[in-house]
Amino acid sequence: MPRYALKIEYDGRPFCGWQAQAGQPSVQATLEAALARLEPDLPRIAAAGRTDTGVHATGQVAHCDMGRDWDPFRLMEALNAHLRPAPVAVLACAHVPLDFHARFSAIERRYLFRLLNRRAPPTLDAGQVWHVRHPLALAPMQEAATHLLGRHDFTTFRASQCQASSPVRTLDALEIAAQDLPEGCEFRFTLRARSFLHNQVRSIIGTLERVGAGAWSPGDVAAALAARDRAACGPVSPPGGLCLTGVGYPVDPFGP
Repeated sequence: MPRYALKIEYDGRPFCGWQAQAGQPSVQATLEAALARLEPDLPRIAAAGRTDTGVHATGQVAHCDMGRDWDPFRLMEALNAHLRPAPVAVLACAHVPLDFHARFSAIERRYLFRLLNRRAPPTLDAGQVWHVRHPLALAPMQEAATHLLGRHDFTTFRASQCQASSPVRTLDALEIAAQDLPEGCEFRFTLRARSFLHNQVRSIIGTLERVGAGAWSPGDVAAALAARDRAACGPVSPPGGLCLTGVGYPVDPFGP
C-alpha cells in the first residue's frame, strides 16, 4: 500500500480536536470519511499532533495508506472535493516511504498563539485570537519566557490527565512579539519544540498573560516551573488563539 503525507489546515472550532472520538465531530474522522469516499476500508490515519478542542492548524501533517497508487496532486484535489463544506483543507500531498510516520518521524512542532489586547471584541478574528481587555506589558512577559527555555520538568505546565510517560521536555524557542493596531495591540507567541505535553502551550500562555498584566513577576514563573506542581500554574488560556503552524522532519516530505 503506497503511503502519502498530507499537510492539513483546519478551523478547530467545530471539532472536539484532531483525534476521533465516538459521537463527536473530529478532524481525523472528517478526513477519514473523505478518504473512504475514494477507497473503502482504509487503515486509520495518524497525525503529528493531537490538537485539542478548538485549536486550529495551518501546518498539521498526517499520513495515510492507500490501496492504489494515486498521483499526489489528484489525491489532494479529490480529498478537498469530498471535505467540503467542512473547514478542513489538504494543502499539499506527497509520496513518502513506508517507514515515514507523521508522529514518530517528526523532530519538531511549531505553534503560534495570538492574543488580541484591546477593549473592543474581535470581529474578523473572532475565534482565532484570545481577547484580553486589560493592558499587558511585553517586556515582563519576554523576561519570564527566558525561564522556560531549555530542558525542564514541565509538570507545572501539563494537564493532570496528560498521558506522556515523562514531563521532561526541551523548549527550543519561545518568542513574543507585539504588533500595534489602530486600537490596541496583538501579541504573538511563537513556540518550538520536538514535542509538547498536553495543554503545555496553553498553560504557558495563560501564565505569561498574568505576568503581562502585572499579577505575576517574571521570577514567579521560574518558581512555578521549579515547583513541579500543577497547582502552581497560572490559568490555562482558551484554545481559540492557538494554531499548529508546522511540523519538522529530517527530510521535508513536501520538498524545499
